[in-house]
Amino acid sequence: MFGMVPASYPQKASSTRPIRLPPVKITVVIPTFNEAANLPKLVGSLYALAIPSLHILVVDDDSPDGTGDLADQFITEFTGRFSVIHRSGKQGLGTAYIAGFQRALLEGAEVVIQMDADFSHPPEKLPELINTLKNCDMVLGSRYVTGGAVDERWPFWRRSLSAFGNWYARAVLRFPVRDATGGYRVWRRETLLGMPLEAVKSNGYAFQVEMAYIAYKLGYTIREVPFYFADRQWGTSKMSFAIQREAAFRVWGILFEYRHLQRMVSELPQ
Repeated sequence: MFGMVPASYPQKASSTRPIRLPPVKITVVIPTFNEAANLPKLVGSLYALAIPSLHILVVDDDSPDGTGDLADQFITEFTGRFSVIHRSGKQGLGTAYIAGFQRALLEGAEVVIQMDADFSHPPEKLPELINTLKNCDMVLGSRYVTGGAVDERWPFWRRSLSAFGNWYARAVLRFPVRDATGGYRVWRRETLLGMPLEAVKSNGYAFQVEMAYIAYKLGYTIREVPFYFADRQWGTSKMSFAIQREAAFRVWGILFEYRHLQRMVSELPQ
């Protein structure tokens, strides 16, 4: 993992050439729906980071504004470093991420990143998140740990709703993640392979809560890295009271469905 030689690896006293391990393949999964104004800028920003072996995977839900067609153009421009999953109709955030995770794992990604297309997740923060993954199983970009913040231009109702949503999820599920609803995350390959992705039912913003809770229940180590969550500059926000209300009810379903997850995992053959 991360191209490092294990401490127990036998080393020769002298060598004419250092051993060069292949770079870790890193895949960024980006669900899109009507993000034509943002996608070119985001792709440019990500590749400008010069992260070795960075691959971008867009999961587009048949965007009416042509986002999917625009993404297809990048396949040729960034040969072998860019791919697209086209889905018929708007099928939801949760299923988009699951499809992206499964494709990334199938194609050999060692690190899988999830982020929004609207620049609310700053690309320049990505190297820090990836580096933090060296010491844990998953990393959360967090708005609600010391140093993190949300856009000061947000109206009061939206700030309150976001903060309450995270407090509510933590209170119901009784787990310590401060930003359970955030979608800026970095996963180890082994972590995603160890999670029951096929069992994940949430298909809105509750998807983020469900994934974090499963990881916590399975005993994976989680680190939260502060970042500033900026409101989108282009396009239309998909957040609404209805989405938040749906997530609030879904949290109780998550609590019930995974109540025995710890015991089930312990029963797996060693």
